[in-house]
Amino acid sequence: MERRKFISKGIVAGAVLPAAYSIIAQDAAASETGIKENPIAHFPPENDPVVIERPVSGQPHKGKVLAVIQPHCDDIALFAAGTVAKLVDEGYTAYMIRTSNDDVAGRGKTLGERVLNNENDTEATAKVLGISKVYDLHYRNHRMDEYNIQEIKGRLIFLFRLLKVDTVICYDPWGHYEENPDHYVTAKAVEAARWMAGSLDYPEHFEVVKPHAVQERYYFARGPQLVNRVVDISKYIDKKVESNVVIKTQGPGGDAGARLRKSLADQGKSLPILGDSDDTANASFVKNFVLDIDSEYHRAVPSDKEVGKKYGLEWAEQFHYFGEPKSRIPDFVTKNAVNK
Repeated sequence: MERRKFISKGIVAGAVLPAAYSIIAQDAAASETGIKENPIAHFPPENDPVVIERPVSGQPHKGKVLAVIQPHCDDIALFAAGTVAKLVDEGYTAYMIRTSNDDVAGRGKTLGERVLNNENDTEATAKVLGISKVYDLHYRNHRMDEYNIQEIKGRLIFLFRLLKVDTVICYDPWGHYEENPDHYVTAKAVEAARWMAGSLDYPEHFEVVKPHAVQERYYFARGPQLVNRVVDISKYIDKKVESNVVIKTQGPGGDAGARLRKSLADQGKSLPILGDSDDTANASFVKNFVLDIDSEYHRAVPSDKEVGKKYGLEWAEQFHYFGEPKSRIPDFVTKNAVNK
């Protein structure tokens, strides 16, 4: 785990093309097709400050759509559940897309039992977080690098267009030291698909859906990444805990606390932090060990509490974030245009 213990701000995902060129190209495409191309991605420079995103009252995101994308049933619960709960509370309609079938993960003697158990856990997590529907793509677990990424992109593009997705949360396609092929294949497919969804790719879709660009991205990683957004999840930490507890098939949550409590009792011992019941023990184990004290071991990322403390927050999640790009030309024209 040592190689993942640091977060580097010096990793820049790419370079920015000239804004004027981007706008000219978009306008030309729009004039010929009537469809606006997806704007060029904005890559924040190295010296961009970290933005702290705090809870907002009311529902300022009402009418917007969030796609929560994970390869396995416990990924979002472990790394981004607090942010998902926050955005849903603020008005987003959320959908979950799970790319693998988790057939080699967790309990169940047969492949079919494991697949079904993980499906049930995915649905349980979605229910806790207020997610409206789950889409399972069912690629074989730990074998996603053997599939044609074009097929994966095509399916994601269709869903992004069908659901009119505004924002995605997923693994960072530029994350370093990620050994799990399901993680990096899914991340790269999402990044390509969210960009292509606003273009003229897959024109056969247009009989039932229209191009729709995904503009906003929250990307998380298990290794060093550029972090430019920290989300205050203090209000939603118990939701994040619960989203991990309901995953019984795999992951460090589930009934781990109850099992530790029983093991200690068999030795004539107890751990006060686990409380007096199995339910309390399970929640406490996730909150205090998985998300904090033993976070590096269980998740290969810094403690959510320590991340929060760094920014004056109780609990926080961190992301490589991309917002909707904004052209400076309109402001420039407003300030400098003169009458003839």
